[in-house]
Amino acid sequence: MFKDLDPLLHSQLRLSIVSILISVESAEFSYLLEQTKATRGNLSVQLNKLKEAGYISIKKSFRNNYPLTTCRITPKGIAAFEKYVEALSDYINRKKE
Repeated sequence: MFKDLDPLLHSQLRLSIVSILISVESAEFSYLLEQTKATRGNLSVQLNKLKEAGYISIKKSFRNNYPLTTCRITPKGIAAFEKYVEALSDYINRKKE
């Protein structure tokens, strides 16, 4: 039997965001924008979905009077990502019976 894939992480953009955040301490919105090639609006919506699920935390501040959004993956997000990768690995490595 195949394991369920987390529908929240099965979105290409949300998976990209979490994949980036799992390898860094934190990332600014502009960095995520550059790395994912997403639009500002779409990235913002997807970040909020991940935040609502508790997968990431978002800190809003200012740098030189400009808004600064910084994102971090949470322990819940790390666990969800690891579970997703494990489930996906099962799909890939499944032998024909």
